[in-house]
Amino acid sequence: MSSSGLLSLIGWTFLPNQIAGWLQSIYYGITIRAGEQRPIPGTQRYVIHRRRIQMIVIVLYLAFTIFEADWQLRREGDFYTTLGVLPNADERAIQSRFRKLTILHHPDKATTAEAQSAAESYFVTLKLARDTLTDSARRFAYDRFGPEVIEWRHCTTVRDYVFAGVRRTIPFYVSVGLGMLALGFFGYLEWGKYWRYVTFAAICALEVHIITRPILPRLITRLVNPVVNTMSGRSPYLPFQVLQLARKIAFTVFIALSQLGPLLHEPTATGQLNSDALQQRQLNRLANAVKLADQETVRLLSLDVTPFSADEQGMQALRNGLQEWLVQNTIRSDPTVRDAVGRALVKRRQGAPAGARGTR
Repeated sequence: MSSSGLLSLIGWTFLPNQIAGWLQSIYYGITIRAGEQRPIPGTQRYVIHRRRIQMIVIVLYLAFTIFEADWQLRREGDFYTTLGVLPNADERAIQSRFRKLTILHHPDKATTAEAQSAAESYFVTLKLARDTLTDSARRFAYDRFGPEVIEWRHCTTVRDYVFAGVRRTIPFYVSVGLGMLALGFFGYLEWGKYWRYVTFAAICALEVHIITRPILPRLITRLVNPVVNTMSGRSPYLPFQVLQLARKIAFTVFIALSQLGPLLHEPTATGQLNSDALQQRQLNRLANAVKLADQETVRLLSLDVTPFSADEQGMQALRNGLQEWLVQNTIRSDPTVRDAVGRALVKRRQGAPAGARGTR
């Protein structure tokens, strides 16, 4: 976990929901046929689909962050891979390998200026790796703190390197701890507070153990490194690589707790409505629509009778005509009346000549 990771944590509080919305639209576009109605936002089916897609997005992102951290470590490499020796190689094996590589890649063998410049740069890297790994104190520091120990001055013993590394590490953990407290205070880290601080304490304990002990924890040497070597064929993790990867995993756990926690523990997601509440909401919408239609009808009717507003007799005639029309229209539209009129017409047409029966 890095300091910038805390800012990413805030961004990832909102980003998965947006990505899940895009994927949900694509999912409906693939699975729902043309003409079929898509689930309405807020319904139970819609919310369930959103929760599942959002959880998949978060899990895939978290898996990618771990893969990316491991790939970054492999891309950067280390002095052992540069020399082509194992992390447990002794000084004699390191010196022998250095001499062989020097003979193969000596700058004097280059035929062009570019090749000679590249060979000189590679020779400098080889010499730096050899000098670091053949110095017991510097090798101890390199294994635990990484290439940055090359820049540390006035350090000659293991004790000097350990104290220098601790002085550089403490501010990082203090800033991250204060950042976690600040984010929790503003409500960003509500879910999984206990496990988040347990993870943070575990990372601190792991780093203290690694930088103060001559060997790696057995969990790493007997489980992690053998499994990684079997699955990917890469060289074993060095202590400083283990710490970098552990920090990245801790950051991943923080995101998992803040993003997956609400989705896994809440029986209903935010915004989900039960069937009764949904029906009531739809009825309220229908009542509001009817009310607006009634108001619009009154307004249009008022506009239609505006020319008669100054003519009292005309207004009265209009009222009477409108009232008669409403009565007649209501009577004619009534199914019982229409049925009685139809039977009467049929009865009147009985016995009439064929050409005089008419159509009404």
